[in-house]
Amino acid sequence: MAPDRGAWPSFEQIPYDGPLAARLATRPAAGGLSLYWLGQAGFVLDTGQARLLIDPYLSDALAVKYRGRGFSHERMMPPPIGVDDLPPIDAVLCTHHHTDHMDGETLQRIAARCAGTRFVVPLASLALARERIGAAPGRLVGVDAGDGLDLAAGLRLSVMRAAHETLERDAAGRHVFLGYGLEADGLRVFHSGDTVPFEGQAAEIAAFRPDLALFPVNGRSDALRSAGIAGNFTLDETADLARECRVPVVMAHHYGMFAFNSAAPEAIDARARGMTGGTRLVRARTGVEYRLGKDPVGG
Repeated sequence: MAPDRGAWPSFEQIPYDGPLAARLATRPAAGGLSLYWLGQAGFVLDTGQARLLIDPYLSDALAVKYRGRGFSHERMMPPPIGVDDLPPIDAVLCTHHHTDHMDGETLQRIAARCAGTRFVVPLASLALARERIGAAPGRLVGVDAGDGLDLAAGLRLSVMRAAHETLERDAAGRHVFLGYGLEADGLRVFHSGDTVPFEGQAAEIAAFRPDLALFPVNGRSDALRSAGIAGNFTLDETADLARECRVPVVMAHHYGMFAFNSAAPEAIDARARGMTGGTRLVRARTGVEYRLGKDPVGG
């Protein structure tokens, strides 16, 4: 059972006009952090002191790779920002090796533009990350479940397990799929990576005590599995796990990128309206700043 949360931090959804690049030019105020959705599982997180990307897929690499064969990977939404328009980035986190999470075309360009950026990747995929990113060895950081790392000033990373669709390990016993907990100034955000439910998952998440959890909702199916495409939480699994762990806010993502492997926005919104138990479900959208603040509200 999740611990009693008491008062919960504030959470705002702030729509904005204009390009994301212009929005990122202004750092968030002290006493909180801001998130912006990049599509699929990608996010910008800005604490005001540190700025990082999680699983940025800003290219058309998969559309090119699969054009004319198999499932179409043409984008349903354009990237909300181009690599050349990104501000300085302290770190990029990749939860696993699939291209929509570790996109060499995007990551190589970030490495070339931002000389100080570090790239955090699963240790099980470190060799592949070197190939795809092409950055100097000192800029690549391999991690495994159970690790902790200070990413930047006031920003702490905790590494956890993920199962996409299994708790897969490499020959050395290192986890292939990861989730990331991020803590800045007492505020905690958890990105599950691509995952399905697994034994012990709820306890791990509850122990981290996230104020905001970022969970996929595209689900899984036998048809996709037979084609070698691993699945994720269903919408109900996302909602139920967040409620079990007493997460104040859970954000649904990993939809709206590829038509064959998505979730209906109206279904997410309907599930959000039906949430009980104090947990709030919101749908990730572009053109919105998600602001997590330190001012407590009732839990």
